[in-house]
Amino acid sequence: QVQVVESGGGLVQAGGSLRLSCAASGLTFSSYAMGWFRQAPGKEREFVAAISWSGGNTYTDSVKGRFTISRDNSENTVYPQMNSLKPEDTAVYYCAASRSGLKGPYDSWGQGTQVTVSS
Repeated sequence: QVQVVESGGGLVQAGGSLRLSCAASGLTFSSYAMGWFRQAPGKEREFVAAISWSGGNTYTDSVKGRFTISRDNSENTVYPQMNSLKPEDTAVYYCAASRSGLKGPYDSWGQGTQVTVSS
């Protein structure tokens, strides 16, 4: 059974940084693309970033240049580094796994971790 667990969320001031983590188990991690999504209050969940099994990545325009996603296949973990955070980055951040590549579909989801950016 695939399990995905996010951690590292919290409260940070605008301009600050956070590093989230996503640990996956029950899958051949090195064969999966891993994605990050977020959902702000009153809004639909949106794509943030993803990294392929080989390290290729893609980002939504609003985080390009501020967020960097990396993975450690030996630790079955993905790390989104979020810099220059803005209040509009406030959301619950979700990690998900895809056997099909960067574009998904993403079929194994974590419970989410809250990120709050104060102005």
